[in-house]
Amino acid sequence: MVPATFQIPAAAILLAGGLVACFAGYRMFRLVLGIYGFILGALLATSVAGAGSTTTLVITAIVGGVIGAVILNLAYFLGVVLLGAAIGAMIATMIWGRSGSEPHVLVVILFAVVGAVAAMQLQRYVIVTGTAFGGAWTALVGALALAGDRAAAAAASANNVWVVYPLDPAPGRRWVIPVWLALGLAGLVVQLKRGPAKAAKAKKKK
Repeated sequence: MVPATFQIPAAAILLAGGLVACFAGYRMFRLVLGIYGFILGALLATSVAGAGSTTTLVITAIVGGVIGAVILNLAYFLGVVLLGAAIGAMIATMIWGRSGSEPHVLVVILFAVVGAVAAMQLQRYVIVTGTAFGGAWTALVGALALAGDRAAAAAASANNVWVVYPLDPAPGRRWVIPVWLALGLAGLVVQLKRGPAKAAKAKKKK
């Protein structure tokens, strides 16, 4: 839980971090891992700590964030596996969500395992896809929170650790998903174009 006075800075961090992940996730994957590790670590730490003074919550968030960032950076390959698993779980949730139901936990686990295995086999493409769409979603949540959207503001303030990555930050607004997909596709195209160019330059230098 982040104090109300820090909701705007939290939303700005989500927006900036999301854009970096969306358009430069593969080239800056370790930085992206650090950003998301910090966010997740801060959210988990403050959720465990519970309510308290603003100073205590801020210190707890910083300490938890640093620990989260270090852990994800040290566990580089684990980060790739977790990214693949997250993509698999998201796909399962979205498929079942179309019918207005929730997938059984075993189905989510199965999709997560398949995503993790695929991530190890196709690391570059999984990283590019995951960071493009994951970053686009994070940026969208941050942008909506800055614009005053209540649901997205809840995500930014982390009243619930899981709502920072909702499947719909603005329930009832049909334009949210298309905007997310468009931004994610833009990030995907940008990253795929930059990847080969960078590899070609590296070969020329050799």
